[in-house]
Amino acid sequence: MTLVRLDNVTKDYLMGTTSVRALDGISMEVEKGEFVALVGPSGCGKTTLLNILGLLDRPTSGKVLLEGKDTSQSTDNQESDRRLAQIGFIFQNFNLVPVLNVFENVEVPLVLAKSNPKARKDKVEHLLASVGLSEFLEHRPDELSGGQRQRVAIARALVNSPSLILADEPTANLDSGNGAKIMEIMAELNRKQGVTFFMTTHNPDLLRYASRIIHLRDGRIED
Repeated sequence: MTLVRLDNVTKDYLMGTTSVRALDGISMEVEKGEFVALVGPSGCGKTTLLNILGLLDRPTSGKVLLEGKDTSQSTDNQESDRRLAQIGFIFQNFNLVPVLNVFENVEVPLVLAKSNPKARKDKVEHLLASVGLSEFLEHRPDELSGGQRQRVAIARALVNSPSLILADEPTANLDSGNGAKIMEIMAELNRKQGVTFFMTTHNPDLLRYASRIIHLRDGRIED
């Protein structure tokens, strides 16, 4: 089953009076249950492509279809609703709310979705147990290690049971040991629960976790 499809997507940015093409005719599909790694040199368009897949940015031309639905005519509110319900994000700098504790950080998407409080509590506790953080529910982000913060970010990305999880350099700010632990958690979620991941990385050691590798150069997918 195809979760997301890009048809001849381009993205241009205006730099002063000059138009710069970041993506140049990208056509690709991500299937349910895949673990895709997107690799390429700095400036090749990886983050731009990730933002378009996550409906954080709109293409200049071409189409983005999420679970068969064309998003090109969506309003900002419709795209926000789709992101909340269908897409989870894991960022390299964690993006946790510093004044909220671990439980509250993971709970945020469920609060926005107006989920039942009891069901919310059960789900958050279950997810934090699954990433080994049951003892840290009341801790704030600044009381955690980098690896623990990224595990909180993974739990938060999963909490709304999204169709697709986008991970932007998920181990870039971690040491090799913690990075390996994060990748093992993601790989296990992919293997055992069928969670679909699309990850950008500069680290060749992470490619062994992927079921498919896409190479991007100068805004184009290399054959």
